[in-house]
Amino acid sequence: MGNPLTRAFFIGRATAEALVDLLEDSLTDALSALGKFDAEQREKFRNFADNVVTKATQAENAVYQTSSASESLDLQEVIDNLRAEIAQLKSELQEYRNQKQD
Repeated sequence: MGNPLTRAFFIGRATAEALVDLLEDSLTDALSALGKFDAEQREKFRNFADNVVTKATQAENAVYQTSSASESLDLQEVIDNLRAEIAQLKSELQEYRNQKQD
């Protein structure tokens, strides 16, 4: 063992190197977790978008099949039915919001 001042210098340097290594590992783990989270969220959003498009296509096909099956159902009637459903949903949504506020 040499000079205590020299020993303190090397202990301090080793401590700093160990802290830098620990910080690197922590940062790498955090960035990896963030990348994984981002990838998962993008996949969930892609699945959601695909699901929405699929449901819209099915609804569109159902309307066309219904309208072609019965010629008496005209476009204005479909629009009126959709408006009625939207109004009902708005009403239910408002009721839900009012219940949440109480």
